[in-house]
Amino acid sequence: MAGTGPLTQDWEPIVIRKKAPSAALKKDEKVVNAARRAGAEIESIKKSNAGTNRAASSSTSLNTRKLDEDTENLAHERVPTELKKAIMQARMDKKLTQAQLAQIINEKPQIIQEYESGKAIPNQQIIGKLERALGAKLRGKK
Repeated sequence: MAGTGPLTQDWEPIVIRKKAPSAALKKDEKVVNAARRAGAEIESIKKSNAGTNRAASSSTSLNTRKLDEDTENLAHERVPTELKKAIMQARMDKKLTQAQLAQIINEKPQIIQEYESGKAIPNQQIIGKLERALGAKLRGKK
């Protein structure tokens, strides 16, 4: 290294610091107590809805009022009396039981029972099957 001249350092010093504490750490009880002991200033703010479900329940009063004002009847349509009687009469004319008729139209016997008792919700496909199997017109004008 003879003849190269004096050695110099052209680097600048780098300072490595710890990362600032996150918001969650600032709220930690240990950190707050340590800050109190050190004499640091601590600010505490009480939230108005803290620990309550007030924000969620305030909108339900509007929904409750709407539901109270709603007078719409929400019942399913049932099999009319004329259709019940027509199915029973046509089945009796063919001398079929409910189970036999159900087997002919590939449905459960319970379906026929529901239609004849008036508890079923009318299904046009099933009514069509019944019309074909019984050879009688069950819907529309007679």
